Amino acid sequence: MSSLIPDAAGADHAADLCPMGMVLTMQRRIQWCNDRFAASFGYDPDALIGQSMAVLYPTTTEFERVGQRGLEALFQSGTYEDERLMRLRDGGLRWFRVLGRALDRSDPYRQACWLFEPLRNSGGVDTLSVRQREVLSAMTRGLTSKECARELGISPRTVEKIRAQLMQRYDVHNAAALMSRISGMPG
Repeated sequence: MSSLIPDAAGADHAADLCPMGMVLTMQRRIQWCNDRFAASFGYDPDALIGQSMAVLYPTTTEFERVGQRGLEALFQSGTYEDERLMRLRDGGLRWFRVLGRALDRSDPYRQACWLFEPLRNSGGVDTLSVRQREVLSAMTRGLTSKECARELGISPRTVEKIRAQLMQRYDVHNAAALMSRISGMPG
């Protein structure tokens, strides 16, 4: 039975074959990534090794905000999942579905493994303002306008206004249709 357990070369091969981008981080710095992860952002793996994950976020503020949110979830359950915008090497933005797991819940960022799935169509998100991206990110996590406002430190009316602008921009009539349009899902 032990012959079914892959050796290190077999594990590397499995990681290379993984249909999703995979990255191993320590203190939010890239220690290793598969080709799929690097290519999703327009890089070669060697160019990312040792880099802070911050280079892949649209802004430092978003890196910090997502980091804090992820840290809280990793402390609680050891895993974190969301959909977020990330910066590509060419400066463009792309929407990703992200799933992460910490090695140690008591020190989640000491070492974590993350899967990144690029979503088909980011719906022109690279032209959105930072605030619009923040509201969209909160919407993908199912936050209400009040919850989003509390998290962002703005009024619920401002959140509602931004949501309405986004729905008008993407020619949809509700939040579910907006999420579908942004993620490239049919609907």
